[in-house]
Amino acid sequence: MDLVNKLVAQGQFRVLKVPLGFIKALQWFFAIFAFSTCGSYSGMFRIAVECKNRTESDLSIEVEFEYPFRLHQVYFDTPTCRGGNTERLFLVGDYSSSAEFFVTIGVFGFLYSTAALSIYVFFYEKYKENNKGPLIDLGVTAVFSFMWLVSSAAWAKGLSDVKTATDPDKVVTLISACEVEGNSCREVHDPVMSGLNTSVAFGFINLILWVGNLWFVFKETGIIAPFMRAAPPQEKAAAPEAYEQDPYAGNQGGYQPEYSQQGYNQEAEFGQGYSQQGAPTSFSNQM
Repeated sequence: MDLVNKLVAQGQFRVLKVPLGFIKALQWFFAIFAFSTCGSYSGMFRIAVECKNRTESDLSIEVEFEYPFRLHQVYFDTPTCRGGNTERLFLVGDYSSSAEFFVTIGVFGFLYSTAALSIYVFFYEKYKENNKGPLIDLGVTAVFSFMWLVSSAAWAKGLSDVKTATDPDKVVTLISACEVEGNSCREVHDPVMSGLNTSVAFGFINLILWVGNLWFVFKETGIIAPFMRAAPPQEKAAAPEAYEQDPYAGNQGGYQPEYSQQGYNQEAEFGQGYSQQGAPTSFSNQM
């Protein structure tokens, strides 16, 4: 008990919030539904044979079948409408290979998802050590992705054949009494196939989950890390010399008037003129 408490205390449950752990939890969940809906199925249909002599009729012939769908081993008795005799008939087909393959992939997918989730939560540091854990995880995930594709497609085809073989309209063609004029055969109850249809849907959902998880497991390997490094910052280009100068210094030379050269020179000239005009006056006074 102490060991369990210690593991729970050290568990990194936050990994279930990131895509790597969250998708693995979905794989675990949908794998259970995939193999359980197929492996636990049992169905039944009912037909009626009405003979010309009503006392020999059987209006409720019940035929039961189940996983793994070895239908050639399923039999039922029908009246021959000749003196109260009966005949034993068998369904046609053996679809156990595709059904068992699908269930097997579902069970192993469930087991691997359970193991992977345990490693993610309790031994994530060792999982990342030396990059071996992510590489193994990537290889196994790729194999399961392919297996889900093959098994789901095979089981979808197998289910289609099972539906055909258990169709009451097809089964009544096997009864010899139905070919005799005056006798009639009809279906009373069709088999319910909703559970098997759901199993095929869960199979392809698992395919999508495992293929989608390939990217997140691949990122854990670090193979793509060198290609995702940020580009080194570029050095800023040196500013032109014109912008390095003091803008106000240049503006002073361009916009301020040259008082010393213009205004004061004019005053100097005016003073010189004034002095020149004043000199003769002073000379005439002397005279």
